[in-house]
Amino acid sequence: MFLKVGKRLGHILPVLLGISIVSFGLIQLTPGDPARMILGNKASVEAVEAVRERMGLNEPVLQQYGNYMLNLVQGDLGESLRYQQPVSELIMQFLPVTGFLALYVIVLTVPLTILLGILAARNRGRWIDQLIRMTSVLGMTMPVFWLAMLMLRIFSVELGWFPVSGFGTGFVGHLHHLFLPAVSVSIYLIPVLVRNLRAALLEEMNADYVVASRSKGLPEGYIFRRHILKNASLPTLNLFGVLITWLIGGTVIVELVYAIPGLGTLMFNAILGRDYSVIQGLTLFYAFSTVIITLVTDMLSALIDPRIEL
Repeated sequence: MFLKVGKRLGHILPVLLGISIVSFGLIQLTPGDPARMILGNKASVEAVEAVRERMGLNEPVLQQYGNYMLNLVQGDLGESLRYQQPVSELIMQFLPVTGFLALYVIVLTVPLTILLGILAARNRGRWIDQLIRMTSVLGMTMPVFWLAMLMLRIFSVELGWFPVSGFGTGFVGHLHHLFLPAVSVSIYLIPVLVRNLRAALLEEMNADYVVASRSKGLPEGYIFRRHILKNASLPTLNLFGVLITWLIGGTVIVELVYAIPGLGTLMFNAILGRDYSVIQGLTLFYAFSTVIITLVTDMLSALIDPRIEL
């Protein structure tokens, strides 16, 4: 297991290298001059050229990329043009907010997914199954940004039950401020996961080994808990891992609607301000997070089913 994990971790380097090349190339094609962004439109040409010389922007593109990779190997992601801080410090400053929101969404999503998926599968064709399936379809048709703005208007502006924006102070304050954003994202994730879990459960319930277990006189509840649910959780777990990787970088809209100071807001402001170092640093961070989450998901799948190889 350790050798396989180490081999998978070794695959991170080529992925990050490819991501760095793509992000660096796209940023080079982006219109706008970082030096002009720093000094403003009224700055003289001489001042702009001096800043470009100090930042190494007058060097050839390949040399600029070489300098960037040399700094990256040393753990230097560059310095933000807007915040005048190292990008690594900015990421660590904004990461806890997005991480708390992601964990909040997971805590809300996982129990409801398991409960609704089991209810739908165990009551196939009945009214509760039809209700869960119809609600799932309705949930998937609602865009996250529209649902976030709707909930903000009703529960924050009109009813005043939850804060309009911010992260709050203290654990209870964080839970209160991020409840609506977490629910907004969960409503999008739960229908997808419930439908996947329901389909997997129904497939396993009709498998040959289940019929054999029933013929041996094993209790239905034992068969379901010990075999059906365990095997059916694998495809849903893999899908959940994909959605979690989306969640880390896909909370931009929700964070903007609720004015949450997370990585999504940082990325949005960096794009608007052409803060290239921050964009590159966040892109690499998202890529690294995706690889790690995928690895963790595969490890959990291998623990559930030893036949699965990393």
